[in-house]
Amino acid sequence: MQLGLSEEQEMIAATVRRFVEQEIYPHEAEVERTGEVPSELAEQIKKKTLDLGFYACNFPEDVGGAGLSHLEFALVERELGRGSMALTHFFGRPQNILMACEGEQKDRYLFPAVRGERMDALAMTEPGAGSDVRGMKCSARRDGGDWILNGTKHFISGADHADFVIVFVATGEDDTPKGPKKRITTFLVDRGTPGFTLREGYRSVSHRGYKNMVLEFDDCRLPDAQVLGEVDGGFAVMNEWLYATRITVATMCVGRARRAFDYALDYAAQREQFGQKIGKFQGVSFQLADMITEIDAADYLTLAAADRLDKGLPANREIASAKLYASEMLARVTDAAIQVHGGMGLMDDYPLERFWRDARVERIWDGTSEIQRHIISRELLRPLGA
Repeated sequence: MQLGLSEEQEMIAATVRRFVEQEIYPHEAEVERTGEVPSELAEQIKKKTLDLGFYACNFPEDVGGAGLSHLEFALVERELGRGSMALTHFFGRPQNILMACEGEQKDRYLFPAVRGERMDALAMTEPGAGSDVRGMKCSARRDGGDWILNGTKHFISGADHADFVIVFVATGEDDTPKGPKKRITTFLVDRGTPGFTLREGYRSVSHRGYKNMVLEFDDCRLPDAQVLGEVDGGFAVMNEWLYATRITVATMCVGRARRAFDYALDYAAQREQFGQKIGKFQGVSFQLADMITEIDAADYLTLAAADRLDKGLPANREIASAKLYASEMLARVTDAAIQVHGGMGLMDDYPLERFWRDARVERIWDGTSEIQRHIISRELLRPLGA
């Protein structure tokens, strides 16, 4: 990886950072208080993103996106990480898995999503199956030329605003030496399809306003045209398009950590105790030194993983390392930022207590820290036959 960003890449990061500071920061306190994003504000953010030319910037130019590289898109996500997820959601980054659309699916789902006309949500997690994807019970069976879906998904982010959802369900089972192994198929399901209902999920202390939803399928009938990719090919689609989403979590953790650090640095330079700025005390200054070192390390890990994707190199271990380290780094940095502020750090006069709460979920979604460690160790041991 070439260290240092090009002038264009620096401009991308600066543009998105400015957008977040001007269009996201002013509304965060109200969203935090109410737990809601007004529909007119959501549309305003979406329109300004479209005008800026950054909507669906993670998609190639030949389908209407901005065609950013993985590294450039990581820079976008890093700067978006500074702001409230409930609001930056409308900056618009449709799921890359929509690139698997074929034929009429492109006109119904892919192109409208890229243009900002339709929003998507990804539905994989179930009440009884989180990290164990093959343990899912939500299933689809053949009925003539259609599929009948039954089951429940939960913790589905963004589904409250979605016009359609991308759903992974079990469509069969194979006997293997290690026991039964479920086959998975991906479906595109429109809001309003008979047998498909959405209801509000659980109240989370992390990312208020960025709601999770429960999706219920009760004899929901879908034609073959709603299958995304191949029947029983859900894992192939998932592995091709979704594993890089862990970079998104890592980069957003870096952005949020930098914002928390900025608060701590400014406070340490201004707050006086015992006749001097608290930044003069080693107990504070050394914390700042540790914080920025960890943030920079996570940043480089993340950008290096994105760079490997751009070069077509294997990056599964590197992505897992970035997600693991960045999410755990964010927990340490937000905690340290609160410590620098003392009691004021826990007051809602500052957003630090929000960053602290928001940080907790990053070690869980898009693969827990334990799953990332499993991926990393597996990648190390497999070549040695262990």
